[in-house]
Amino acid sequence: MNTQPSDVSQTNGDSSEAGLLDWLRVVGDQNMPETYQQAVVPVAWIGRTSTDDAQDPTLSLPRQLENSRNALPAGFVIVAKFYDIESGRANIERRGNGTAHQQFDIPIARDGGIADLLAEAQGADRRFVAVVCESIERVARTTYSSTKIEFELEQAGVALLAADEGIDPAAVPGAGDSAAPFRRATPTLTRRIKQAISEWYVLNMPELSWGGTKTHTHQGFNIGKPPYGYLAVKTRHPVKNKAELGKTKHRLVPDPVRGPVVTQIFLFRALDRIGYQAIADRLNREPGRYPPPDPIIGGGRRRRVGAWTASNVREVLDNPKHTGYMVWNRRKRARPERGIRGKVNPPTAWVWSARPTHEPLVTREIFEAASTVGRYRQGSRSEPTRNPQANRTCLLRTYLRHALCDRRMWGHNVRRNAYYRCTPDPRHHANRPWFDTHRAHVTVREDKIIAVLDRFFERRIFGEARAHLLAESIDQPERDNEGTGSTAVDRHRGCRREEPGASSGVRMSRLPPGSGRGCSSASAPCRRGR
Repeated sequence: MNTQPSDVSQTNGDSSEAGLLDWLRVVGDQNMPETYQQAVVPVAWIGRTSTDDAQDPTLSLPRQLENSRNALPAGFVIVAKFYDIESGRANIERRGNGTAHQQFDIPIARDGGIADLLAEAQGADRRFVAVVCESIERVARTTYSSTKIEFELEQAGVALLAADEGIDPAAVPGAGDSAAPFRRATPTLTRRIKQAISEWYVLNMPELSWGGTKTHTHQGFNIGKPPYGYLAVKTRHPVKNKAELGKTKHRLVPDPVRGPVVTQIFLFRALDRIGYQAIADRLNREPGRYPPPDPIIGGGRRRRVGAWTASNVREVLDNPKHTGYMVWNRRKRARPERGIRGKVNPPTAWVWSARPTHEPLVTREIFEAASTVGRYRQGSRSEPTRNPQANRTCLLRTYLRHALCDRRMWGHNVRRNAYYRCTPDPRHHANRPWFDTHRAHVTVREDKIIAVLDRFFERRIFGEARAHLLAESIDQPERDNEGTGSTAVDRHRGCRREEPGASSGVRMSRLPPGSGRGCSSASAPCRRGR
């Protein structure tokens, strides 16, 4: 030691004890390590890595901590460590609440995330007076979030330092020389430029990725799980390095077992015009002939039940890849960490290949016809209702439309007679071009329509002269036969004469399958014709 006990004056009693304490302080100050003599500024460190599938947090976070520690001036010591494994584009309200860090063995004691850092900075008993990061983009990727966090820390009297910007001790309140105030203009400009570049980067990368994925689609390569009815054939990745890593690309080929099932589903929908559940019921009656989609391995709320359901059928009918074209961007991916919900994009946002890239299971005409069935069937059922309070089921529901407005007519009973009515609503239809000429209430009796259908089926479908009449209909598509059109009831003049309030034009959207879809009065002539 540099100081001997004889150098300190000794007195009796209390004076001798005080002198001993003074001597100990002098000895401690003279022998204190240099790092402890200069440890006067406590600092918190903040780190962040992107999602766990994009980076290796066990390497990135220790590197950030080391770079931040090496950039600190003498006398600055890190006393608390905060870090997260999450996207820097997430909303501030959602930052710091993830649990991805629990999946890794990171050799850094964690005091919390960005949310815990901001909460402690607001307290009077905080352990630090400044926060340091490797670069400002580690705080947040968007300029708004980054500057907001910086502003909140500044309002709490905590400086935000970045290792790659250079750290001036004067930037920390009370740590620098008060005679030389900290110049903020140039460092602030530099930081804002870096924040703007960081946000430009995260916006530019998805745009470039979008273009690459669009080209990938035009080349006919599939993205994601192959749709029902197809198998994925792996091809070697054209990039050598990716091919060496085992990465491949996939093209679609028809599944010899499930491919015909897709075609049959579209025919059920486009020709028979039945609902999703009705189609699923038909398919489930013959599971060997119509195998259901394979269950998804593992848990999750989308785990399938091993049988056809309405949602299974809808997925098949809504997938345009069955037309032979490669289609991408049908759905927007959910990003819960950024508060982005998944959704189905409108068809105008879909990316189609310029030409067919694989063998189609249905034509585009059938696909488009099946996609419009829902609009015509809105509010209708495929089977009679099981409600015990329903006294009657309208025989021509779904099929009868008013020719003027092309809206489906709905059935109701007046006494013992069934009627079909078209009643436009001024709140929803006043802007339609046909509204001014449309009657307030257009009605037609069901038995009048059934009588016309009886004659049509008896003569045109099952009559002896049906071939001759069909040829005439092809040559003269506008010709009427006994008040009926070439396909159904286009103009029902008898209804107008006998029913004053009947429709001036009634059209069948499509003839019901079989003998008038259960029309009892038409069934007898149909059986005789056979």
